[in-house]
Amino acid sequence: MKLNKYSLALILGFGMLTSCNDRLELLNPNQQTSSTFGFNPDDLEECVIAAYNHIRMEGSYARVGYTIDVCRGDEAWNSSQVWYLPFDDLNAEVTSDVTWWPWREWYYTINVCNFTISRCGEDNSQLTEKMKRIKGQALFLRALSYYNLVGYYQNPPLITDYATYSSLNGLYGANSTYDAVLDQVEKDFLEAMELLPSRDEGSEWSGGRATCGAAAGYYARALMMRQKYSEALPVLKDIIAKKYGTYKLMDNYGDNFREGSAYENNAESLFEVQFLDYGAQGTDDEWTPVNTSPNATQGSAVESNFAPGAYGGWADISASPWLYQLFKEERTTNGKLDPRLYWTIGTYETDWENFEYGNVAYTSILKATDNIVTNNTFGGLPIAKFTNLRTGLYSTVVTGLHDGINLRLMRYSDVLLRAAECENEVNGPTQQAIDWINEVRNRANLVDLKLEDFNSADKLFEQIANVERPKEFGCEFGRGFDLIRWGFFYDNGRLQQLKEHGTVRRSINGVKDPVKYSDIASDSELKSTFDTYRPGHEFLPIVQQLMNNNPNLTGNSANYSTDNSIYFRENKWKVRPVVELSK
Repeated sequence: MKLNKYSLALILGFGMLTSCNDRLELLNPNQQTSSTFGFNPDDLEECVIAAYNHIRMEGSYARVGYTIDVCRGDEAWNSSQVWYLPFDDLNAEVTSDVTWWPWREWYYTINVCNFTISRCGEDNSQLTEKMKRIKGQALFLRALSYYNLVGYYQNPPLITDYATYSSLNGLYGANSTYDAVLDQVEKDFLEAMELLPSRDEGSEWSGGRATCGAAAGYYARALMMRQKYSEALPVLKDIIAKKYGTYKLMDNYGDNFREGSAYENNAESLFEVQFLDYGAQGTDDEWTPVNTSPNATQGSAVESNFAPGAYGGWADISASPWLYQLFKEERTTNGKLDPRLYWTIGTYETDWENFEYGNVAYTSILKATDNIVTNNTFGGLPIAKFTNLRTGLYSTVVTGLHDGINLRLMRYSDVLLRAAECENEVNGPTQQAIDWINEVRNRANLVDLKLEDFNSADKLFEQIANVERPKEFGCEFGRGFDLIRWGFFYDNGRLQQLKEHGTVRRSINGVKDPVKYSDIASDSELKSTFDTYRPGHEFLPIVQQLMNNNPNLTGNSANYSTDNSIYFRENKWKVRPVVELSK
């Protein structure tokens, strides 16, 4: 079910209305206030829909809010040299307009959720089943909002009480700590787990909505942000054991990256952002919160960022040569390329002849000589995920929010690989961890890993972090979050590894060839995207305009170039050393 219904925009702009006629009070449904709205389940359902709607705006997941994290990881790089360059180089300016768009979107969502939760009451035992679902969804979406805010901005204000908006001090919140925000995120996801039904129980209702399975998956993710592996492991085990609903891997990996009811909200999906399918969309481009007309397309613009310029896209972000070569290093049991490469990077390969849709870029047939480089002079490998490059739906990209493929934010394969990671952290390399990894590898028809090949937890972690996860989730949202929680910015060996992964050939020639960091002269313009990293800039800065408007708000580590390794090590979190894996 697509959540495409628009709610009345009444949460933030409530004003008090008074009647000049004591005998007759007329209620305009389009001009309700906080004193007249939100006292019944139907009103609160409208609030929930409004919150869902806002997680698919430009600064949340419709474009920029999603792709910033893709770009700050090591699996992709900014190939346009304009739009995403500050995020790719990890040096976004405090005066940047784009940098605060996720902040704008997620705080709007939080405001709607805070209002909804305030109307539900504190005693969950007194709630009807419908009200439990309403409150559970609001808690989930508030937690998701703060999960993104803390992952991007480190110390955003934590505002959970709608009543505080009645005063300026409540409206202009001061910074909270990284720990305080994540404490609230964990609390909200945990409560949502208790209130929401499973996808099995929710049946048709659960399509496109948060369920207890989605809340459990995100609860485990939140725990892992602070390396609480022993707490996250039992949650992930419960998901695998179907405590929170039935999930399984789709037989075809590509089914996670197509639009249509046959593929979206499928058995592998724990949570995804709902976009209208291409044929069902409106005619008006939808970019910002102020452009949400009844005829809005209600699609995604991620495709425009990823697609090659020759096919109508903007080619802002390309896949890294490291990721491409990683796929090429290992063949399937029948000697073919990993099928996940087909759906991740849009290159011509002889193995793709007669495979799925074949060697296509949209409806055009690729030739062996085609590089389908980006729309600039620097070249690049186009990203195929969450685009129609491999589906043949249309011949060229229609820029704007027209891509109807739902963004799968959490898949069951993530549960399996996170369970393997936690098992490895808690118990060292074990057969159980290997089995969970092999379940994901089996779908790609890769040979099973063997426990005897991993003589230490460090070596198995290397396999998970830099082989299994990049090949399963390459160029998807979340890699930037992982690099922070793993502490890769706080260890010289890991930072050097990131520089090697981020090395690109900024030329249209040989764009698929590997590029060694050691081959690049120190005075050359050909450098890694991580060479410009400075301490604290693994997070986005809080923009100056926000601090000018809010006297209680200060900057974060990116504003002041503060070294976060001190905080990281004070908490006794591990940075696993780099381990060489056999080819």
